[in-house]
Amino acid sequence: MSSFPTSIEALTEAWLSQALGREVRSFQAQRFGEGAGVIGMVCRLELVTDEGPDSVIAKFPSPAPENRMVGETYNMYGREVNFYQHVADRVHLRTPQCYYAAFDPATHDFVLLIEDLRSLRMGDQVAGCTLAEAKAILSALAGLHASAWQPDDLHNVNLHNTPMQRDGMMAGFDIGWPAVLERFPELIPAAARGIGDRYPQQIPALLEQMCQAPVCLTHGDVRIDNVFFGDGEIALVDWQSVCLSAPEHDVSYFITQSVPKHIRSQEDLLAYYHQQLTGHGIDYPLRACRERYEICALYFLCYAVVIAGTLDMGNDRGVQLARNILDGSMSALDEMNSFRLIR
Repeated sequence: MSSFPTSIEALTEAWLSQALGREVRSFQAQRFGEGAGVIGMVCRLELVTDEGPDSVIAKFPSPAPENRMVGETYNMYGREVNFYQHVADRVHLRTPQCYYAAFDPATHDFVLLIEDLRSLRMGDQVAGCTLAEAKAILSALAGLHASAWQPDDLHNVNLHNTPMQRDGMMAGFDIGWPAVLERFPELIPAAARGIGDRYPQQIPALLEQMCQAPVCLTHGDVRIDNVFFGDGEIALVDWQSVCLSAPEHDVSYFITQSVPKHIRSQEDLLAYYHQQLTGHGIDYPLRACRERYEICALYFLCYAVVIAGTLDMGNDRGVQLARNILDGSMSALDEMNSFRLIR
């Protein structure tokens, strides 16, 4: 048994008062639904209190066994708690203030109490984003990456290229690919039809190339649902996948799986990101950026397949979210003729 609540039902006024350092006389919990919190359970707590914010966000492990297994396999719960406890203060990007964080490595139970960004506008990955919003996110990512470029002090943040990541993605793709072919056949380009047997064997090499220097701190899950838009600022939430990797890790995942195709075609978004990154004083050739962008985009196909083929997405919006992610990944790779690297 963990020494902290691990579900909404286990919350009490006494524990919240102790965790927040102020009296909470009562509270109401509102679950976030409609496809939010796929790997974790997320809710808003409306507090009756005389001081401090009158609402906070609480996060717990997912109640869906298959989703929780993913969170445990990749230590996603432990990574997010570690980020808020040891890393958040040093990044040049707005993140929610953390009021309480606890993680049990023996059980992978965790709880987070973080700032409610309800005054900002939450992105919607099903609806997509505008060109201006996409560029604002890429500019914010350039600042994040530049603030921890080739860091030598983040010893508690792992490289993305770990045996756990490699083996998990290879196995996840093998499981998810047949389901994707059955559920979403219309989204699979002709060039991708024959990759099922060969793609998993490419994952180790893709990971190795992603994690060669230079690397930086990456969010790891930059999709619109994890973005909040403020007045001239961007905030990122859900740091369960934080790691050290190529800067294109975040950029390719965002552009290929969150930016609608008709927006993606309007401007060279990778060149825009590179301009923003070098504007922070980072010396990094555009050619290298383009090469690693394709490598990262090809690697993140396994994310799309795992999400669309293995996870319980919860409801109709979750299914549409999985469809959008898979469609974006497949179409972007097809446009770049990247499936040639597997064939």
